[in-house]
Amino acid sequence: MFFASDNTSGAPAEVMNALLRANEGYDRSYGNDRIMADVTARIRDLFEAPEAAVYLVPTGTAANALAIATLTPPWGAVFCHRHAHIAEDECGAPEFYASGAKLVLVEGAHGRMTPETLAAALATTGASGVHGVQRGMLSLTNVTEAGTLYTPAEIAALTALAKAHGLPCHLDGARFANAIVATKSSPAEMTWRAGIDVLSFGGTKNGLLGVEAVVFFDPAKAWEFELRRKRGGHLFSKHRFLSAQMQAYLADNLWLRLAVHANDMAARLWQGIAALPHAALTHPSQANIVFANWEAGGHDRLQAAGAIYYDLRPTPEGRETARMVTSWNTTTDHVDDFVTALRG
Repeated sequence: MFFASDNTSGAPAEVMNALLRANEGYDRSYGNDRIMADVTARIRDLFEAPEAAVYLVPTGTAANALAIATLTPPWGAVFCHRHAHIAEDECGAPEFYASGAKLVLVEGAHGRMTPETLAAALATTGASGVHGVQRGMLSLTNVTEAGTLYTPAEIAALTALAKAHGLPCHLDGARFANAIVATKSSPAEMTWRAGIDVLSFGGTKNGLLGVEAVVFFDPAKAWEFELRRKRGGHLFSKHRFLSAQMQAYLADNLWLRLAVHANDMAARLWQGIAALPHAALTHPSQANIVFANWEAGGHDRLQAAGAIYYDLRPTPEGRETARMVTSWNTTTDHVDDFVTALRG
């Protein structure tokens, strides 16, 4: 019963086998390997973006921070949700790589900003002229940190506000596959057709050992990103081992099949929890993350049964709260045993 995060799972056989194949013989380094050429072609085809520039980095933090640094100047404001991953879980990396750009936190229930809250933030930023940070860019997260989703139409409404001020838009897609599966939209609909300029296309949380793709739908900034990736220490020498993971991920729709299973297990989990008389969901569960709360005593029962998950702070009413994340290899037994232990 391991629900701490989807990045605690291992990798499927398809990925491990791809690494073994990549280990045979020799190939060029620093992203010039033959596998990377195939990965670029596959991503361009998948996103219906034949001119897209595609780069691989080992972590989501590197993908987000380097993308943000490429899109905004040091005096720029990065508009993001108050609880975005870049705001709460990346140790200031976006600000560091962007030479001091400021994150401007935007409100919104259940992890989602709204056109109204974004418009208010845009209206008040840069009002003091040279004395304050200027509007720089918009960064959205899908799946959000609350386990909720933006539809392509909702993304488009937010990017339209940013574009009205001439701002580029970034999507943190650490769980992009889960969002695509849940919304039944295409990768193009979720990204460039909805106004996204750069995507952090996640793999690590969905079954890869450690690789994320950064996709520039307009390659105008590609060379700057390459320089920042090298200067920031994220250009792999034996790059083919990143490429091999991503190639396996994209082959035969593995990336979607893994996400379908994770989302299905989360649906089974939240439905089981919601059916208990003493438990309730804290946020709508729309992909593979479940936030829930229950009466005191639930943590003791779950932890005695061996469940591992995030034990969060209690509510003001004294109810216990938690975050559970399902992954590509979560089983129905894991889910059912968790609900049984919580029931008591």
